[in-house]
Amino acid sequence: MTPGYDALLEALVARIPYLGFLGIRFDTAGAELTAVLPYSDDLIGNPLIPALHGGVTAAFLEVTAITGLVWTGLHQGRIPPSALTVENLPALPKTIDITVDYLRPGQAEDAFARARINRSGRRYASVHVEAWQEDPQRLFAQGTGHFLMREG
Repeated sequence: MTPGYDALLEALVARIPYLGFLGIRFDTAGAELTAVLPYSDDLIGNPLIPALHGGVTAAFLEVTAITGLVWTGLHQGRIPPSALTVENLPALPKTIDITVDYLRPGQAEDAFARARINRSGRRYASVHVEAWQEDPQRLFAQGTGHFLMREG
């Protein structure tokens, strides 16, 4: 991995204030990117269960998809890392639409997500995202998003 990718990732995350509010961070292992949503009482939508708020879940999936597109672009050379600095970051993809399947309630614990890029061209991308808590084989939500790729 080219040195500085983690600093670029941190700078990308810092560009989206809502990520800081939710506490979302990203862990990397080579070219693999995993989003982490640390549990907080503020994220609960239904205190009777308690379950994660659906809007938090949808936002978690969407930002995982967007960050995954940028991360994959860096690792596949579509975004040249030599031209990037913390001050000169790539334009983020713009959401066209996202569909979320709530498979079961998100429990009061940390959540994780990974994006799989179905298609990523110069103008358009399609991404599938899966979110789990304890077991990656037991998803609590999944989504598919379509994004407008932007230059600059």
